[in-house]
Amino acid sequence: MWTTMTGAASPTDGLTGIVGFAARAIDTLGEWGVGAFTLAETVVPPIPSEVILPLAGYLAKQGSLNLLLVFATSTLGAYLGALLLYWLGAKLGLERSIRWLSKLPLVDREDFEEAAAWFRRHGRSSIFFGRLLPGIRSLISLPAGAAAMPPATFSLFTLAGSGLWNGALIGLGYLLGTQYQLIEKYSHVLNYAVYAALAVAVVLLIVRRVKRARRVNANR
Repeated sequence: MWTTMTGAASPTDGLTGIVGFAARAIDTLGEWGVGAFTLAETVVPPIPSEVILPLAGYLAKQGSLNLLLVFATSTLGAYLGALLLYWLGAKLGLERSIRWLSKLPLVDREDFEEAAAWFRRHGRSSIFFGRLLPGIRSLISLPAGAAAMPPATFSLFTLAGSGLWNGALIGLGYLLGTQYQLIEKYSHVLNYAVYAALAVAVVLLIVRRVKRARRVNANR
């Protein structure tokens, strides 16, 4: 659409692999698609926000998306995803929530236990600072809900932390938006980094589950 209407190259041209796929999906779905991505990533991370949000900022700089709306929808999506996990924690309790969610792909029980330990150590401040930490960012909502943290407090800290995280990543992509050739040149490097991160996550998940199975068998 970009090429046919303006005669100029699309801002997603030259972006390949998972980065190119994500960029084209964002360009097609628009600002609300960014919100949907961040909502899904908060619950079950298909493509990390570290990839999605800089690309959204980059496309905003190119004129494909509205910068303020990208920030608003991404923060709303992150908040709604966090609210869903908060609700699960409140309704099912921490143990039942962990047992159910740890069956999801690329998620392990130890991740939830680390998030719960972080919440116990830091209390309500963990909701804000946890949004800035990969691995803790999504899962911290479960212990908050299970501990009956006041919804208003949870919402305030979640929106503040998510807004800071999203704004930083979107702003980075926006600033790099002036360097189109640089983005195109190094997109394959980012692809390799994403693939490597996914591979490491899968390996760690397998290792954790094998170790846990051995501990269970040893205790029988």
